[in-house]
Amino acid sequence: MDIKISHDQKNLSGNLQITGSKSESNRLLILKALYPNIEVENISNSDDTQVMQKALNSKDEEIDIHHAGTAMRFLTAYFASREGREVVLTGSKRMQERPVKLLVDALESLGADISYEKNEGFPPLRIKGRKLEKNRVALQANISSQYISALMLIAPSMPDGLEIKLEGQITSTPYIQMTLEILQNAGIKGDFKKNIIQIQPEKELSSKTINIESDWSSASYFYSIAAVCEEAEIKLSNYRKTSLQGDSCLAEIYEKFGVETEYDKDTVILRKKPWKRPKLISENLHNSPDIAQTIAVTCLALGIECQLDGLHTLKIKETDRLVALKTEMEKFGARIDITQNSLRLFPLKELAANVSVETYNDHRMAMAFAPLALRVSLNIKDAGVVSKSYPSFWEDLEKLQFSVE
Repeated sequence: MDIKISHDQKNLSGNLQITGSKSESNRLLILKALYPNIEVENISNSDDTQVMQKALNSKDEEIDIHHAGTAMRFLTAYFASREGREVVLTGSKRMQERPVKLLVDALESLGADISYEKNEGFPPLRIKGRKLEKNRVALQANISSQYISALMLIAPSMPDGLEIKLEGQITSTPYIQMTLEILQNAGIKGDFKKNIIQIQPEKELSSKTINIESDWSSASYFYSIAAVCEEAEIKLSNYRKTSLQGDSCLAEIYEKFGVETEYDKDTVILRKKPWKRPKLISENLHNSPDIAQTIAVTCLALGIECQLDGLHTLKIKETDRLVALKTEMEKFGARIDITQNSLRLFPLKELAANVSVETYNDHRMAMAFAPLALRVSLNIKDAGVVSKSYPSFWEDLEKLQFSVE
């Protein structure tokens, strides 16, 4: 499905209910599979979360998780620790190009039985579930925090828990912290000091209902919309001032774009206020790389120079997001420099109109470019890709008076 989007108003207001956090949902689904006494509310309606639920309920030998990277990492650890269960875990063509060797090596050092069905280091994986008796593992910390979270989630179900030693610079620390706090909220003891994570074993948990906060990554697109407007008031629920999600740093970052955040019970209110346009926006996003596309496109829309660093994990996402951003922003006339871990955008006074943005099977490409419609009409190719994390995104844009054809 290709769509054309535009918006002809400078002022904008609306009230939206955002689906539960995909990151929190996927972690809690693994925990619920291990400890059925846990009840979960406000689960994400994203494709990734539905894929995770289906996989956990499946009795099939082959489980296909399509494009869902989180599901691949978390389920690799989960099935490796399920004694007597044998599965082949596979995914899309792109998923079979995304590395998983570091996680497999870590699991094998704990006693897991995992083999590669095609290419060494990549899915599909044949996993023969075992009781993982060892309780110490070392892991490179600068590749993907999801490898670390995958091990943390199965740790309490292991006979002696788990000590994880992180080697090198730690990437996406808030996501590791999120996993730890979710475990602690469920009643599991654990801590994260310096470069050591300790998770205690827990045979069973008492009954508990956990309500998932809405997704801050999804909120980022509305921060971008508010920033590009002259005036805006957008209400988003269900959000908390003290969030487990690293992407909640948005509230502080977007103050630089004149967007203030007010917290009212379980709602955030975004307001565009009079502001002085900065010459340069510079951010290190090593703790929140998923909002890089949003910030870059906000700067493109406003003609602001931008320097984003800490982006090395973007190369192994649904697509190589740095190359994709450069390619698509250049269609609007922008000049972009990228390295292995950074992006520099030079200011552009006038945007080319009616550009067709390729999305590369990447939900964030589609949603990050949508706010440009406040400046010029544009086309989004394969717009249905948003279902990966935010199925109702285009309907929510229509509630904000965007034309979506």
